[in-house]
Amino acid sequence: MIAGRDQRRKFSNKLMLVLAAAATVLALLPLGSILLYVATKGLLALNWDFFTQLPKPVGEPGGGLANAIVGTLILVGLASVMGIPLGIMTGIYLAEFGRGRLAWLVRFTCDVMTGIPSIIVGIVVYGTIVVAMKRFSAIAGGVALAIIMLPLVTRTTEEMLKLVPNSLREASLALGASQWRTTYSIVLRSAMGGIITGSLLAVARVAGETAPLLFTALSSRYWHTGLDQRIASLPVYIYTYATTPYEEMHRLAWGAALVLVAMVLVTSIAARLAGRRAGGGR
Repeated sequence: MIAGRDQRRKFSNKLMLVLAAAATVLALLPLGSILLYVATKGLLALNWDFFTQLPKPVGEPGGGLANAIVGTLILVGLASVMGIPLGIMTGIYLAEFGRGRLAWLVRFTCDVMTGIPSIIVGIVVYGTIVVAMKRFSAIAGGVALAIIMLPLVTRTTEEMLKLVPNSLREASLALGASQWRTTYSIVLRSAMGGIITGSLLAVARVAGETAPLLFTALSSRYWHTGLDQRIASLPVYIYTYATTPYEEMHRLAWGAALVLVAMVLVTSIAARLAGRRAGGGR
């Protein structure tokens, strides 16, 4: 009887492993097919001109999207400078100091903002910044992307800090360290791997946003000239070129999509590597 139970358990274990592996393959098939299709279409558009030249006028062959690549990096960089530090500080407050109604309100607001469509963020920034400046600008685009990043970084930071054992806090406080010193030197450093990973994933999340940029940064056919001026970006060019009847623009749109996917992939890999290094290689 015991031998029969062991066989049933081994059979059930192998069956569950097979089912789990099959479910993993089914989940990866759509992702793999999308990546393969984008790579197949996009590689045909990638050449030296694509990375070095400006877009050609409508109907003319050739040209590139160098200004859009630079513009995307500038917009994401602005959003990161504004959103990541504020999100980390807010997460520290919620995890270490936040109590009562204010902390509950901040958490609730972050949860609501996470589910708000990005186009709503673009409209709000348009009504507050673009209208006040009387022009579309890189600043407005960076603010819109930073608002999208903020709740993601905040909640990730809070959850990572909560995973740090209380015994580390108690040991530091027992040695005479202040709460702020304990938070900075012990708690924050212990959770740094998860915080870095969450921040880089938030960067990858906003890199492909199109709707907010249509209301804030808009686009441009020329090189970036200032943070208070319109700026090109890959997501907006993909949206614009994909809706035109010109085959040459469709080709450039596929190339832009591949470059954007590559940026997100590199950011995700960097997040994993940074998380492992900060976590001691685990």
